[in-house]
Amino acid sequence: MSWAVEEWKEGLSPRVLQKIHELESQVDKLKKERQQRQFQLESLEAALQKQKQKVENEKNEAATLKRETQSLMELCDNLEKAKQKISYDLQVKESQVNIQSGQLNSSKKEIERLEQELKR
Repeated sequence: MSWAVEEWKEGLSPRVLQKIHELESQVDKLKKERQQRQFQLESLEAALQKQKQKVENEKNEAATLKRETQSLMELCDNLEKAKQKISYDLQVKESQVNIQSGQLNSSKKEIERLEQELKR
């Protein structure tokens, strides 16, 4: 079949045949270059998709971390409020213990006084 492709060239001058050969070589070279560029393009598109997926994953991870941070901040706030409440309750109870301790001392003194009075 290649002889049929070459048949149209019969009878052409050597100069024209040389030019045809140069053009065919140039076409082959351009086809190979186009294939290489197509491969490069496909490779770059694949790399781009991979980077887009990576960025999307990073965004998702950042959003997850942001939610976790917010949750932890709320937990810390709640713990701080609970600590303040417990601290206040402790102060109240210490105050009550001091008052009762003072009342106990007064009662002891009153009992001692009454015992002394009974002994007389």
